[in-house]
Amino acid sequence: MHFALFGGASAPRGPDATESARGLFDFTQLCIEAEALGYHASFVTEHHFTGLGQVSDTLTLLAYVAAHTRRLRLGTAVMVLPWRNPVLLAEQAAMVDLLSGGRLDLGVGKGYRHSEFAGFDIPAAEAEARFGEGIEVLIRAFTSDQRFSHSGRYWRFGEIVVEPPPHQRPHPPIWLAAGSAASAADCARRGCNLLLNQFASPEEIGRLIALYRTELEAAGHAWGPMRVGVARNLFVADDAAETARAIERQAADHTRIERISVGAESRGAHILAYQRAGGGREAHALIGTADEIVGKLDELRSHGVEYVLLNARSELATVRRFATEVMPRFASAPHG
Repeated sequence: MHFALFGGASAPRGPDATESARGLFDFTQLCIEAEALGYHASFVTEHHFTGLGQVSDTLTLLAYVAAHTRRLRLGTAVMVLPWRNPVLLAEQAAMVDLLSGGRLDLGVGKGYRHSEFAGFDIPAAEAEARFGEGIEVLIRAFTSDQRFSHSGRYWRFGEIVVEPPPHQRPHPPIWLAAGSAASAADCARRGCNLLLNQFASPEEIGRLIALYRTELEAAGHAWGPMRVGVARNLFVADDAAETARAIERQAADHTRIERISVGAESRGAHILAYQRAGGGREAHALIGTADEIVGKLDELRSHGVEYVLLNARSELATVRRFATEVMPRFASAPHG
């Protein structure tokens, strides 16, 4: 199995610029150590207008991380297309891919937080259509060596050629966040890699992976287990009491995220789809002793998972413990 970090840095507003920047530098140091410990990648989340200091400009942060690492792949999880100019995104992503020597994994999605759609003054009902047009333009911008024009419902471009080109050809791997059979099938037909959320059960994940593989191969694309990344919350505990405290802390975090996400137009995806799941948000997290976490990973692996993205809340101690106590037990060749 392969393991990556998943999450983000914190850069809260305040009178002290040094304090605002501290979380960015701490996150970079975390990535440097993760690379040394054998993690495959670091996927960074993007959010806006939270008041919590969540990072909004992931590509700039990843460019900085790229300058301080050599092998670690650099992922976005995810950049929301409905409120982003796809041509500007292609230019910015290509720059990071070049500077990193071809280490960018570009995760994109449709968005789900009411506060973000409202803040950008974009109706959540338009998310699907904006995403569909945006990803088509994005891929064309990456791959076209000739000038092209586009006249769509939301975007118009005239006789453009995007520079620079990315290092990875035809473009950096594009990862799509999916939480349903329909979105997983759409991801496969587009030939994109699949990001599955941290709340779904192993059985549900297994069904989505099987569907994704079938649709991927039917569309003429090559299957590989590293084309699917499954996110999971992580904490390595010493005993049952510490496990219980970690679960309570995670539940409180999720409640806080839910509070700033929900609204009349919120899309039923990600955390919001599990808000009334009777503990479902915490049930499948990798929280427990090292042996308990190994058991949960074995179960995921039995359902076809070979790539796990770990949200360790940027806690270096947890990242280290997982690398030393759990990762060596999954160093064998992948299944399937």
